[in-house]
Amino acid sequence: MSYEFELINKLRQQLSGSVSLRVGPGDDTAVVQCSDGTCELLAADMLLGGVHFEPDADPRLIGRKALAVNLSDIAAMGGTPKSVLISVALPKGADIAEPLHDGLFELAREFDVQIAGGDTNSWDGPLVINVAVTGELAAGEEPFLRSGAKVGDWICCTGPLGGSIDGHHLSFTPRVLEALSLRDATTVSSMIDISDGLASDLHHILTESKVGAELYADRIPLRDNIASAPDALQRALGDGEDFELLFTAPSAACQSLLAEPPAGCQLFHVGKIVQSETTLIHPSGDREDLKPTGWQHCL
Repeated sequence: MSYEFELINKLRQQLSGSVSLRVGPGDDTAVVQCSDGTCELLAADMLLGGVHFEPDADPRLIGRKALAVNLSDIAAMGGTPKSVLISVALPKGADIAEPLHDGLFELAREFDVQIAGGDTNSWDGPLVINVAVTGELAAGEEPFLRSGAKVGDWICCTGPLGGSIDGHHLSFTPRVLEALSLRDATTVSSMIDISDGLASDLHHILTESKVGAELYADRIPLRDNIASAPDALQRALGDGEDFELLFTAPSAACQSLLAEPPAGCQLFHVGKIVQSETTLIHPSGDREDLKPTGWQHCL
């Protein structure tokens, strides 16, 4: 387990119980129960120059990504994004503030999200941008969690994987509409967005659900830019920053979904939930242990 997730687990143990806090650290967002029966979703992501984007990347795309990764978290919980706060530390002398915010505002308009404020500073270091987002679940709606996968469920994802560094990680569309369509179309037992990599994020579901999985190597969809590469499968498993949705649902429900996908929703059946071991099954029938390889934010 990486230091990041060791730290998260320690923080979870220190949180005091609260009637209003339904879900704390360990899922894609926190979930707060409101008095009117609705739930508020809360999330924040910090992006660092030289880590989450190259220093010479288009500032407009950096701003877009900073909001998009948060909208992806709201999507993974099955919610509707509502408002955001933006805090930036700008490199001194860099004329990037306006295009950076242009990218944020463009995506906010696309998803009808209100930018409500934030904070701006400058320093001698690289660009740092933090976005905090709120979302909503209507009264009676349950959040999609990582902890609901059941033995026999199918594992599906919403798009091709791997090779995101070639531009996808800056320009992806968060799957908010797809998640809402899946909520309307079927019973989702667990969900996560693929930010750290398919293998790593699948293990988050398996750990929280206390189950195992079989992943079918020949069914994992590959992004076109890596499809012919000799290491394409490993890149699809571990590159990360795909920001597709990975979810589980009862097998019959998934068969119906695959036969008639919700409008605008691309779906791929990549595996199934089993009792304990987690294996990658190759077309030859060979099996290998599936390790949680992928991006680590804290080493």
